[in-house]
Amino acid sequence: MAIKDLVVEQLKRVKGPDLTGNIVDLGLVSEIVAADGKVFFSITVPSDRAEELEPLRIAAEKAAMSVEGVQKAGVVLTAAKQGGGPSSGAARPSPQPAPKPQGGPPKPAGIPGIGAIIAVASGKGGVGKSTTAVNLALALHGLGLKVGILDADIYGPSMPRLLHITGRPQTVDGRTLKPMENYGLKVMSMGFLVEEDTPMIWRGPMVMSALNQMLKEVEWGELDVLVVDMPPGTGDAQLTMAQNVPLAGAVIVSTPQDLALIDARKGMSMFRKVEVPVLGIVENMSYFICPDCGSRHDIFSHGGAEKEAERLGVPFLGAIPLAMDIRETSDSGAPIVVSDPDSPHAEVYRAIAKTVWEGATASKQEAPSIVFD
Repeated sequence: MAIKDLVVEQLKRVKGPDLTGNIVDLGLVSEIVAADGKVFFSITVPSDRAEELEPLRIAAEKAAMSVEGVQKAGVVLTAAKQGGGPSSGAARPSPQPAPKPQGGPPKPAGIPGIGAIIAVASGKGGVGKSTTAVNLALALHGLGLKVGILDADIYGPSMPRLLHITGRPQTVDGRTLKPMENYGLKVMSMGFLVEEDTPMIWRGPMVMSALNQMLKEVEWGELDVLVVDMPPGTGDAQLTMAQNVPLAGAVIVSTPQDLALIDARKGMSMFRKVEVPVLGIVENMSYFICPDCGSRHDIFSHGGAEKEAERLGVPFLGAIPLAMDIRETSDSGAPIVVSDPDSPHAEVYRAIAKTVWEGATASKQEAPSIVFD
């Protein structure tokens, strides 16, 4: 039997959301795509039960992984369409700009030598935010800009592996750190300061202190732009960045399915609330081209981020496919923009970088002060 058929047989052992039937016979499993020892599929569930049904997703992932020859399983929950959704024809109000704060604390100054700071964020993890951030930074460097990248994901730093950098940063005066470098980028990450398998069990104040140090106690030198790879969500790290530096804007990364877009929408709302311009949305893992037959598969749906960008009145920056080349080059520490610059995937990142830079220079502003309603 083919791997896909074997996976289906195992998924028939996974009971449905209400412990009746199984997820295959209930029609909840999308088309299964298998390539190079990896399988990808989604499970349709009611959107209001997504968090409750996370164990179902984990069970399906384990079932797929039990098949001989499957090395990795990518399983996501996607929301069932309900009446009144985008296709119902119901009128939607136009997005209103967030009210400008009145008064507030003094606005902090920027970081000397850095022209613009761009945050790359996502509402949830697992959408390829760090891969997007590093390829965006490399594409900006390819435009002739002096670029740095700050790995602000304290709990899950990725830049040491993505940029194939090892070792510890040196200090200038016993306090100020010198950033690490590769591919023309200046880089700072918590991953340079702790071992890769060391868990960061820190509360909010410690996270905020570490971010401030990596921003202001690093000898960044003269940079046209600093790209900040934010942790997923809308917590302390995002608020620290918005309060302490003048962000030129934020790039939101999402996958196409409805549940990921719900979280992406929260991220956009947060940045708008603190008056940080949203430079646009990137739809990652937008589609999959089978390397064997050349056919296209919309594993996680398609076009959801573009529709969301249109609805919210922000730019749609581009669609990046779910591609083995992007994954393999990222894992090897040679992101596709530098390892295969003539590839169509690298061209997509360069187009995104050009649009982001144009938006950042147009919307550059003073740092916001945060007002809590």
